[in-house]
Amino acid sequence: MLNPDQARERALDLVERARRAGADAADAVYGASASEGIQVRLGKLEDVERSESEHIALRVFAGRRSASIGSSDLSLAALDELAARAIDMARAAPEDAYAGLAPQDLLTTAAGPELDLVDPSEPSPEALRAMALEAEDAARAVPGVSNSDGATASAGQGVFALATSHGFSGAYGSTNHSLSASVVAGEGAAKQRDNAWRSAHHGADLPSPAEIGRLAGERAAAKLNPGRMKSGAMPVVFDPRVSGSLVGHLLGAITGSAVARRSSFLLDKLGAQIFAPGILIAEDPHIRRGLRSRPFDGEGLATRARALVEDGRLSGWLLDSASARQLGLAPTGHAARHGGGAPGVTTGNVHLAAGELTPAALMADIADGVYVTELIGQGVNGVTGDYSRGAAGFRIVDGVLAGPVAEFTVAGNLLAMFAQLTPANDLEWYRAVNVPTVRVDGMTVAGD
Repeated sequence: MLNPDQARERALDLVERARRAGADAADAVYGASASEGIQVRLGKLEDVERSESEHIALRVFAGRRSASIGSSDLSLAALDELAARAIDMARAAPEDAYAGLAPQDLLTTAAGPELDLVDPSEPSPEALRAMALEAEDAARAVPGVSNSDGATASAGQGVFALATSHGFSGAYGSTNHSLSASVVAGEGAAKQRDNAWRSAHHGADLPSPAEIGRLAGERAAAKLNPGRMKSGAMPVVFDPRVSGSLVGHLLGAITGSAVARRSSFLLDKLGAQIFAPGILIAEDPHIRRGLRSRPFDGEGLATRARALVEDGRLSGWLLDSASARQLGLAPTGHAARHGGGAPGVTTGNVHLAAGELTPAALMADIADGVYVTELIGQGVNGVTGDYSRGAAGFRIVDGVLAGPVAEFTVAGNLLAMFAQLTPANDLEWYRAVNVPTVRVDGMTVAGD
């Protein structure tokens, strides 16, 4: 794996080779990663996994025609062949009126903030195994837990670099540490499974293995002997484990490609009141050690903090250069590169701001409702906003949790759900999309 400086130089070199081969413009993306994971099950070593990857991708433009090609061979001869093949492909491709690099005057020239994404300490395989064993032991010690799917501890590192033919080059490295446990509670047909996991750039930011294991065990045991929900309209409270998916649907609907294709349920809602007044959904890609922190986007534009929803109103789209051209707008620094091909869109460290009520107070006036901890299936229509997903969780009776329930469906329309959404005050910052417990009134529950 190249270090960030070497990766940046290699990407610049490939861009120059493409220009010499006849490209009108080009950009190159280098990505590499290495990781090691140790899995244990029932106190014994189950699996050891080591993975490494290194890839460089080239995108070239011949007028309005473009092509992308990639390789894991970084030798000089391979790069020359890569450039020549990309040019031939581009010249044979159809024209695209929106293709092109990001506007040159918007490229970032700043060094970027110090994001502290690299942990200099690297755990040994023995240390990873000890962490996984501790997590599983804690999970299996929870009353009601009867079996284990195993626990895993892993660590890795990565490098990303981008260079363009019109003046940008940059690179950064990152590390990742993760810990998970999954166990089974109960016996026979009554068995229930659940898990807990955490991921961070720095190992010191992870909870203890015992905490992860204990949480996995408690979650599995709490699901034993689930009842059934009756059907009807009622308030639904989403646990932080699943509430982030609601904001995820919002993010998908405000991507430039969805808006440009007119395939978003938020089409023509720019500036509209889609949440209750006071609701704030924001992103900050410059949070130190944030899971989605990055100094620049996949086209060389600066990333920045911004509100996506402010006082309940939708404040803007997420645009790469191609979708921005389609919409007649400026790109917003949200371009993402995942290997070869044209940029996609991503966000950095999104959160829905906490409300004022505790989760208990948020549920206090619910005579009959449901608290959802698990969502199943993909029943969401991004064009209409219609929402219907299988779920499991706990029944709410007279304001308190009253036992596990399973095999029911929660349904509604995302526009109506957003308008009725109320956040609790239990926001935590360790996910890519951080959302507290939320309550949504007026949903339809389909059970017995």
